[in-house]
Amino acid sequence: MYWFFSDPHFGHGNVIRYNNRPFRDSNEMDDCIIQNINDAVSEKDELWCLGDWCFTRERSQYEWYAKMLRDRIKCRRVHLIFGNHDKPYIGKFFTSASDYKVLRVSENGEKQKIILCHYPFLVWDGSHHSSWHLHGHCHGSLRDDPASLSFDCGVDCWDYKPVSYDMVKAKMSKKKYKAIDHHGAREHEGA
Repeated sequence: MYWFFSDPHFGHGNVIRYNNRPFRDSNEMDDCIIQNINDAVSEKDELWCLGDWCFTRERSQYEWYAKMLRDRIKCRRVHLIFGNHDKPYIGKFFTSASDYKVLRVSENGEKQKIILCHYPFLVWDGSHHSSWHLHGHCHGSLRDDPASLSFDCGVDCWDYKPVSYDMVKAKMSKKKYKAIDHHGAREHEGA
């Protein structure tokens, strides 16, 4: 099973105020998000964090803090897509770490291409061929577009919980893709 989340901002006390998160402090926020992950995601699942893993004011503590948080998650295969608050050297604590990922999921004979990035795109690789795009960064501030096979999987949008592949699939099934670039109807009609 695949799971996705973004923008936990572990350790970032100010994000509570900036995004009106319902926590007293960053310790309570960190505990809640990690507990929600551990309640949903099994050790054998694949967990993708789409950026902004943690944030600390103390640079000397950042690497230690990032590893300590990763170690609290029971899932063995945790991947990181770098966000604007992530330092590249914490990538070593994850199964993989990159700026962008093309994920190919095969389930029940169906194949789904998913583009993962911290930042939202208007168009992406294969968007006109039903590929999906999952992102973070916006903390729910962008309107969800029913004509785009993309959405924000940040914790602010999902009650501080990760989103399963099945939840993504259900959400995408309610959307009707409409091209906004030159890959319009002519391509779908075979012209």
